[in-house]
Amino acid sequence: MDLPTVWFVAVALLWTGYLVLEGFDFGVGMLLPAVGRDADGRRVALATIGPVWDGNEVWLIAGVGAMFAAFPAWYAATLSGFYVPVLLIVVALILRGVGLEYRSRVDDPRWCDVAIVAGSAVPAFGWGLVFANMLRGVELGADGVVRSSLFDLLSPYALLGGVATTALFVLHGALFLGLKADGPVRYRARAAARPAAVVAVPAVGVFAAWTAGALVAGVVVATLLLAVTCAARRREGWAFAATAVAVAALSVLVFTSLYPAVLPSRLSPAFDLTVANAASAPYTLGVLSVIGAVFLPLVIAYQSWSYWVFRRRVSA
Repeated sequence: MDLPTVWFVAVALLWTGYLVLEGFDFGVGMLLPAVGRDADGRRVALATIGPVWDGNEVWLIAGVGAMFAAFPAWYAATLSGFYVPVLLIVVALILRGVGLEYRSRVDDPRWCDVAIVAGSAVPAFGWGLVFANMLRGVELGADGVVRSSLFDLLSPYALLGGVATTALFVLHGALFLGLKADGPVRYRARAAARPAAVVAVPAVGVFAAWTAGALVAGVVVATLLLAVTCAARRREGWAFAATAVAVAALSVLVFTSLYPAVLPSRLSPAFDLTVANAASAPYTLGVLSVIGAVFLPLVIAYQSWSYWVFRRRVSA
């Protein structure tokens, strides 16, 4: 396996880690009005992600940083071609972070709650929209400039991708709350998981089938149905693990479908950005490999330790 392929796999793994871990953060944020019907409920719900949400966002920084360093052409075309949705995602993440950090420091936290809900919903939908458009392809010319309009990015397939990731993250977050919270929030999260599953299972199934065929879609849907079954039987740990696998499977589906054309051009296959022509020089990739081999295990070990420390349920 050559270095560009190794780094494509590394980028895929970093994004998968981000979507799995930040996915339940987004879900908790979007469910805040439903599970946190009073001050104590909102405090308990947010306390489940309080020690880990900012650490989970490190995976996004690492994933985007790896794209920038290992595949600068892919990074540039993605950020320029999807400028509006990416800008909205970044603004939403900033507002969400401000809401989470300042909520306990203001007299009236309602604006913080609004920022948390909106700052969770916009990225949940936006990342699905962006990745679906990567799979669909863009109007990419020989000069590497993306000419697709904003309206062109809102195709039925891309919108379905946004709905699928949003619904999946809501279900993921509901099952995380069922695992981590106690008291009324735990029971409300269980109740919220049912309608979330009603939307997530068909949306994710249709998107997976549209992308890779019925067989792959069947595997993803079966995993989600396993999560729903485990949740109904109060097997909260297994239920959450199943949705984590489903999110990871959807991410793997996206990246395996992208390879080797990381950003296809709808104008001509000759203009496709591929793993080979979008990669940095071999020397750069070699240096990145050494850095990644040293620091990535340390980051994983530290974050695993933090999850272990804050493993207990949160109650009022």
